[in-house]
Amino acid sequence: MLPANSQLTQQFLSSVLSQRGPSALPYSEDVKWLIRQHLLALYEAYPSLNIKTNTFTHNDGRSVNLLHADGTVPMIYNGVTYNIPILMWLMESYPRHAPLVLVSPTPDMIIKRPHPFVNPSGVVSIPYLQNWVYPSSNLVELARNLSHFFGRDPPLYSQRRPNPNPNPNPNPNPNPNAAISNATPGVGPRPAIPPRMGSAVYPPSPYSSGGSVGGRMDEPSEVYRKNAINKLVETVHNDIMGIRKTREAEMDGLISAQGVLRQRKEQLTKGLKEMQDEKEGLEQQLQMVLMNSDVMEVWLRDNEGKLGKLRGNVIVDEVFEPCDGLSKQMLDCTVSDLAIEDAIYALDKAVQEGAIPFDQYLRNVRLLSREQFFQRATGSKVRAAQMQAQVASMASRASQYAV
Repeated sequence: MLPANSQLTQQFLSSVLSQRGPSALPYSEDVKWLIRQHLLALYEAYPSLNIKTNTFTHNDGRSVNLLHADGTVPMIYNGVTYNIPILMWLMESYPRHAPLVLVSPTPDMIIKRPHPFVNPSGVVSIPYLQNWVYPSSNLVELARNLSHFFGRDPPLYSQRRPNPNPNPNPNPNPNPNAAISNATPGVGPRPAIPPRMGSAVYPPSPYSSGGSVGGRMDEPSEVYRKNAINKLVETVHNDIMGIRKTREAEMDGLISAQGVLRQRKEQLTKGLKEMQDEKEGLEQQLQMVLMNSDVMEVWLRDNEGKLGKLRGNVIVDEVFEPCDGLSKQMLDCTVSDLAIEDAIYALDKAVQEGAIPFDQYLRNVRLLSREQFFQRATGSKVRAAQMQAQVASMASRASQYAV
């Protein structure tokens, strides 16, 4: 089971990252889960860093609500562990870009000047930040690199202040760190030592089990009452943990369902667009069919009387007559092309059977192929001219057949 603080952090991150509307954090939806995992891993590795949200003001005056980690990271300097206070802001483009890291000196600390990795305003710039690579880079490795580089060259030092009330007793030493610093002449100032996590003294818990205060034993009824309170608190805590675990599982399921619904939305949008395109194509085909039907009806009306006069004397070649010069030219080109194709086929059969010499076959095929090429080229030009004429005719009649 995770510690209570870790559970609270999980609940806090799930709450703030799932918000929608004006109060939503300005991170992309597809990376919010990764941001949550990065911050949880950072808190588990460095419990001294507290995860919060706060207002960040950009240089251009814009204010935005962002996640940040506030606390200390340990460093080892001359064999002694110190805690350096930092602020780690997760900007809007995180995790595709590196976070903004600043050292946060307390009033009795100063920033070392010059420092290779910290500028006078407190902004940190170590190689890990400069070489940030998405998605492999993460906050845990960043904190480890901060500890490493700060241990090589501490960025903060204690600020020496005059003591307005000197202690007449030379032996008591209320500030051991100051004593160590002042007792070593000729040695540079030691790095600042912010309060360590877990080193502060807290009052005893009111729910602690029985014991003695000032040498007096608690009464049995008081001990029983404290034990009952402890048991009740433990039961409520376990129930809350169970409910939280269930809600987190439900939230994970809802996030997965949201991804599936987003994919289905994209599929439906794509299908709807395809159907609209197909509808437009069918409407165009319908207009073409209506126009052709109109042309066919006009032709039938014009030629119905002629058919009655020609009963019994129908000449097949004269049944269909071209309606214009382009159609007649296209009919002639098509007839010539097909005739030449039949002639070449007959020559192929003849040369296979040995009816004609091979050189004569080649000569005839060359002449026929040349003639066929000219007929096909002429047919292509006539077809292009017919298409232009048809487009002009459709444009003039479009208003009659608009659906």
